[in-house]
Amino acid sequence: MFIPLHDQNKLKSIRLQYVTLILIALNCVIWIISATPQFIDGSSANSIYYSYGFVPAVVNDLRSLPPEVVVLPESASYVSYAFFHVDFMHLAGNMLFLWVFGDNVEDATGHLKFLIFFILCAIAGAIAHRLALPESEAPLIGASGAAAGVVGAYLVLHPKVKIWVLALGRIPLRLSAFWLLGAWIIFQVYSLIADTGSQVSFASHVGGFVAGVVLIVFLRKRGIALWDQDLDEKNVAEAVAETVPTDEQQNPERWGRDAKQ
Repeated sequence: MFIPLHDQNKLKSIRLQYVTLILIALNCVIWIISATPQFIDGSSANSIYYSYGFVPAVVNDLRSLPPEVVVLPESASYVSYAFFHVDFMHLAGNMLFLWVFGDNVEDATGHLKFLIFFILCAIAGAIAHRLALPESEAPLIGASGAAAGVVGAYLVLHPKVKIWVLALGRIPLRLSAFWLLGAWIIFQVYSLIADTGSQVSFASHVGGFVAGVVLIVFLRKRGIALWDQDLDEKNVAEAVAETVPTDEQQNPERWGRDAKQ
């Protein structure tokens, strides 16, 4: 639909979004180890997806995994699936969304709460996928549910911020987050309802997004405004500063200057 590039939204309360960077690095390292031919063959990679992916039929006790691929408790797959990706494009898409939008959400929550936020959004994505496809035996993998939660939080925090994107993968546009991310979630909901047969789990996107919208209200730092209300206050303050004359303008003789010049 679109590729996010840059948002020009500076950090306000943290110096570096190191949790976001660690999550991106961790996902990249896991992908290199678990999905690239240099480290693993296709058959072993498929086994890893079942070992760490989220399989609704297994979680719902409709099927059992072969003993040789059971590595973690079933409950752990609600989180572990979010750190594995099939191919580079799958990884790059999720990490790009996390890179562009994650820093400002981490800025609003703080480091530890952002990690909790990311995990809870991943869990919400898995739950939504489970509800939508309770009998599915295919493993769900990828950070898209958690990334969708970041998108939801960003939309609530900064709907007025302008974002540079490549629409349709090639057309550069600069649009407000409200229209851009709003259109994105509408597309996800439509795709979920239309049931296009795509291998993409739109349910996990919607579930993660809803979780992000709700969680940011409770996990944001005290004093962090929603809906860019602080941006409005800043604009008003700047406008007032431009219209109110300074002491020098009001009393030029105070500084030894001729008011008639």
